[in-house]
Amino acid sequence: MEDGMDLGTGGVLWNLADLYAGVDDPALARDMELVQVRAERLAEAWRDRVGSLDAAGLLELVRELEELDTLLTRLSTFAFLNFIVRTDDAAASALLQKVEEISARAGRVTVFFRLEWNRMPAEQAEALLASPALAGYRHYLAAMRRFAPHQLSRAEEELLQELGPVGRSAWNVLFEKLMGRMRFGESGRSEEEVLSDLYSGEREVRARAAAELTAGLRENLHILTHIFNTLAAEKMISDRLRRFGSWISAMNLDNELDDRTVEVLIAAVVKRYPLVHRYYRLKRELLGLDELLDYDRYAPVPGLDERPVSWETCRRIILDSFAAFSPRMAEIADMFFSRGWIHAPVLEGKRGGAFAHPCVPDLHPFVMVNYLGHLRDVSTVAHELGHGIHQYLAAGQGLYNSDTPLVLAETASVFAELLVFRAQLALLDDPAARRAFICQKLESIFATVFRQVAMNRFEDAMHTGRREQGELSASQLSSFWLDSQGAMFGDSVTLRKDYGIWWSYIPHFLGTPGYVYSYAFGELLVLALYSRYQEEGEGFVGRYLDLLAAGGSRSPAELLAPFGIDLDEPAFWHGGLDVIEGMLSDLETGSF
Repeated sequence: MEDGMDLGTGGVLWNLADLYAGVDDPALARDMELVQVRAERLAEAWRDRVGSLDAAGLLELVRELEELDTLLTRLSTFAFLNFIVRTDDAAASALLQKVEEISARAGRVTVFFRLEWNRMPAEQAEALLASPALAGYRHYLAAMRRFAPHQLSRAEEELLQELGPVGRSAWNVLFEKLMGRMRFGESGRSEEEVLSDLYSGEREVRARAAAELTAGLRENLHILTHIFNTLAAEKMISDRLRRFGSWISAMNLDNELDDRTVEVLIAAVVKRYPLVHRYYRLKRELLGLDELLDYDRYAPVPGLDERPVSWETCRRIILDSFAAFSPRMAEIADMFFSRGWIHAPVLEGKRGGAFAHPCVPDLHPFVMVNYLGHLRDVSTVAHELGHGIHQYLAAGQGLYNSDTPLVLAETASVFAELLVFRAQLALLDDPAARRAFICQKLESIFATVFRQVAMNRFEDAMHTGRREQGELSASQLSSFWLDSQGAMFGDSVTLRKDYGIWWSYIPHFLGTPGYVYSYAFGELLVLALYSRYQEEGEGFVGRYLDLLAAGGSRSPAELLAPFGIDLDEPAFWHGGLDVIEGMLSDLETGSF
């Protein structure tokens, strides 16, 4: 296990004192007690009254609820961030579970508001929403009513809230614990370290990493399969009770998108799968291989500088790239580096992957990465800082209006990656280095667009299969995985049987079912926005930052209206895919 000191990440640990001084902080215990007290008092004062409130009364109630949820979010953020870097720590796990139970109890007590608001006659609700007093919460309240047809009775909703900590949440925590403790190969490496070796220039190293990952997953496959089945069944039951038309409808509704919009996006990407085939045939030639196997997908194309990038160099690259676009963007990003808002080293017990956590509006987001010094790690840091900047700017909208729909949540992260890529590419003069660097970026785009849509197709098969066939075996899930991945790669990559179980380590399928298409949405949207930036220059920057600062205060369609984007038009999505094809054509012809 690398301690991070060689890269300069040893001391890059987040400081959670802005939330609480530690697990023994008296304020933590006080707030856990306060949440339940405030929830009970709020319910006593307002339950069964929502239907008779005027605009001023409704505003007062919503503000009280937002204050309560802000306190809950502070508690939840601390418990989660404290746990995620020490998944093998029993005390950290117990605190997380305790906070989730407190949150569930508070949710059960206050669920009356959503139920009563959604039962209000449309004419009465529209009159309230038209009041200037509620202008700040108009979109939040209107969006809530979209779920009215899927609402259950008060007793049912309260029961589901109470059972929450032992339902989906508990199974996700089990998955995190299992993956956090899992060790691979004779040297007992972490998931992050083994996955990193799939990017090695040595084929033997890649093959060994693939074998170690497969062996570790297979050893725990019975548990992972049970977790996947349980959560697929939980979603099946929930969707049936709430009368959702398909497994993806709840996610689309949450994203404030029509099912048709998502169908148009998915269809456009699937139609362009041949771009993936073309690229990996080219890569096979560039690598000098007779056959490209699944563990060769991320092998670096010759010419790329593979020397480790120190944390300080990573910081400079990102800040310089951001500053060239917007000094304000660089200023915010620098606070993450300098104020203890990032956790960077690979440590024992720390969960793999990366994320940005929005926290509460009056504080700041936190970013977690597992930094190993690769060029792609620089891109990952830029990606998560893009999220962080978005969350920081949107905080001005307050807790309820800062929460951005997932499809737009990826916009800032992907845009930040593109800024860093363009800046780094401009510094390369050697044709081989430029080709290799463009290949790496193109593969990142493929992973964001085509792979995520292929994973959406896996999810579709999994949820449909669970509903039609009952409990699914590991081999059935593996068949769904190989079929969906195989459609994307065609004959350009040979997928081994071992690769068939690699569905089992992907957390998105469990934590946020249906989420993955948001990546493709974000990438193709960013390609369109970046083209506008190239055309408009400085005039674009202000509108882009306004988009981020708006958070979730309006629907995606409304937020994108200033850019003249029609999300239901196939030509829009194909426009982004045309940009990808242009990059690929440049590689094929050598005109880069």
